[in-house]
Amino acid sequence: MPGLTRFALLIAMLSGSACGSTSAGGAVPPSPAEREAPVVMFVGDSFTVGSGPVPRRQSYASQTARLLGGRPVIAGASGTGFCNEGRAGRTFERSFEVELAGRPAPALLVVSGGHNDRRCGATQVREAAVRLLARVRTHWPDTRTVVVGPIFMGRTPRKAYAVRDALAQAAEAAGVSFLDPLGERWPPGATLPDGVHPTLAGHESIAAWLAGELGGLTLR
Repeated sequence: MPGLTRFALLIAMLSGSACGSTSAGGAVPPSPAEREAPVVMFVGDSFTVGSGPVPRRQSYASQTARLLGGRPVIAGASGTGFCNEGRAGRTFERSFEVELAGRPAPALLVVSGGHNDRRCGATQVREAAVRLLARVRTHWPDTRTVVVGPIFMGRTPRKAYAVRDALAQAAEAAGVSFLDPLGERWPPGATLPDGVHPTLAGHESIAAWLAGELGGLTLR
């Protein structure tokens, strides 16, 4: 089947990909080959920046960027969201301002999250996302931007769908693409013992899905 063939190919690419990546803080410098690659930036939460035993350089964000032939630059912090500041004390908008806005425009910006915004009202989530996307458009008018909704590896809480819908509305209003992972079914062994965060295999599965969704994108 074509879908399964593409998925298998992406997994094979993941297995053979290099582990180098660049955080917004520059913790892991890029290799010489990566320096020549177009930059793919991410803003997100613990799924995006890596959590538990999975480091940032092996998060789904890093792996997705490499599958697309790009160099990952990742911003954000665990527990944060579009309106939830988490322990880091900042939203995605603030992470963008502090970690990314001072850099040259990337080939692609992916804003991924909403998992931590379930206690916010849908209107608050939508307005926060609209503000962030407007700031991105003003700062980098020619950068392709994609919004990825909340990711749940297991059972999806009912409130997550309201967050998903609010983000889809914000993306439509901003004229950017929206991708919804809530309908995906992840393989066994995709989550850590906490039942929430992805294992390395889970990150690989998310990266394969996201790279597949973005497969027709030309970064250069």
